[in-house]
Amino acid sequence: MKKLFITLVTMLAFPGAVSAAVNINTATQAELQTINGINAAKAKAIIDYRTKAGAFRSTDELENVEGISPTTVDMNEIRREVSITGPTVIKKEGKPASK
Repeated sequence: MKKLFITLVTMLAFPGAVSAAVNINTATQAELQTINGINAAKAKAIIDYRTKAGAFRSTDELENVEGISPTTVDMNEIRREVSITGPTVIKKEGKPASK
């Protein structure tokens, strides 16, 4: 019972940490497509970029990927959903269709 209580308190204390974090250095194309604003073509471009240039050193480097820029996607929203370290944790709720 004590473990359950601690788990619940931890989940409520850190709701943002539980929702989603897609590691752009290790995510598959399908995992990348769970990011709002990233469609199949942009997900493939992210994978192509990291294959050629190596691991992302910061999330700001996403702007170097062909087809991703502040004019084509909401970079602030993307930065909240991605990381460059740790495991990929996919959010449970569905995402709206990308353009």
